[in-house]
Amino acid sequence: MKGIPSSSNQILNQDLVEDQSFELEDWLPITASRNANWYYSAFHNVTAIVGAGVLGLPYAMSELGWGPGVVVLILSWVITLYTFWQMIEMHEMFEGKRFDRYHELGQAAFGKKLGLYIIVPLQLLVEISACIVYMVTGGESLKNIHRISVGEHKCGKLKIRHFILIFASSQFVLSLLKNFNSISGVSLVAAVMSVSYSTIAWIASLTKGVVADNVEYGYKKKNSTSVQLGFLGALGEMAFAYAGHNVVLEIQATIPSTPENPSKQPMWKGAIVAYIIVAFCYFPVALVGFYIFGSNVEDNILKSLQGPKRLIIVANIFVIIHLMGSYQVYAMPVFDMIESVMIKKWHFNPTRVLRYTIRWTFVAATMGIAVALPHFSALLSFFGGFVFAPTTYFIPCIIWLILKKPKRFGLSWCINWICIILGVLVMIIAPIGGLAKLIHTFKNPDSSCKIT
Repeated sequence: MKGIPSSSNQILNQDLVEDQSFELEDWLPITASRNANWYYSAFHNVTAIVGAGVLGLPYAMSELGWGPGVVVLILSWVITLYTFWQMIEMHEMFEGKRFDRYHELGQAAFGKKLGLYIIVPLQLLVEISACIVYMVTGGESLKNIHRISVGEHKCGKLKIRHFILIFASSQFVLSLLKNFNSISGVSLVAAVMSVSYSTIAWIASLTKGVVADNVEYGYKKKNSTSVQLGFLGALGEMAFAYAGHNVVLEIQATIPSTPENPSKQPMWKGAIVAYIIVAFCYFPVALVGFYIFGSNVEDNILKSLQGPKRLIIVANIFVIIHLMGSYQVYAMPVFDMIESVMIKKWHFNPTRVLRYTIRWTFVAATMGIAVALPHFSALLSFFGGFVFAPTTYFIPCIIWLILKKPKRFGLSWCINWICIILGVLVMIIAPIGGLAKLIHTFKNPDSSCKIT
């Protein structure tokens, strides 16, 4: 297909310095190593998808109610698995060309300039917002460990902002790892941790939950307007839980590919394994958590657990370890994009000093925003609807319709349009609920032992 650039660096800037003595693609973190396989795909995708969102699913269920909640939970899993498959299929849809980054695929569909203007801002917002939420969640888990260890009455002056700073210190170290495959060990451990704390969350809910007679499943808001806003916000929380699409092409770029053995085969195998694990984590946590705690469930399920204390501490430790890997999975494409622009467009030398400066600046920026906005549920609602829904639910379908051109009113055409309509609705209405939550949180700050 003529007009498609031969590398992502041509996409970001056509003024390539011809006399560079190195291959930039071999230096950038996304394409520096292509020796991954299907199980790399599996644990990278588990780490990317199963993140902070799973802890908020019972709370989302409490705002949606049983009927809508179960429908949205299952429908989201099915739709996002379908769009995940589309992304994998389109990675090498043209012979001799690999779309190693989301914006490259967008350019193939929308054009060089329009593709950048549509995809790059959304993808950056997704990855930056995920890193911010992971900072908040990591700090929240550290605070939970401190609260359980010393007791509620001894929380003292330590607020969640202090714990976010502690969590951020780990990211300054991990950001020194140079590319996707160099964080594979971290990602594998993170994937194991995600399954572990998800399992602890729903099993501990079953064994140490509240008394059944005290559980209520009605909407906990006091008026119809707050119920509606909570419902809208819950859609965003659900959307945030399925976020792996924003790094799927970047993960697939690490897998070798030949005409006989295209990368889509091991990538899809790993994706199936990942989505089975996602179902194992999401459905029990969401359904059991809501069943046990009802409308009184906290926005983070681990805060609702009554005991045993040691098990809850272990679960929070697992969350922290997982988020250390998840942060890097989402940050790596941002590092790749910034490093590429700095070297190609602004002609910086590709040195370790440049790399570390870019990465530490990014970590410091996301840490600063997290400290300023440490509001877990509101961030999930707003970011989930505003930026995660487009890149996950309907942009892959739009690109599929443009590039694959399925038969009008055929099965593929109809399925894609249904996904597009549902995704656009979530994108429009979910941020309203999230924004209302943020405003409410600012007007009603909690005490020092709460999220403040």
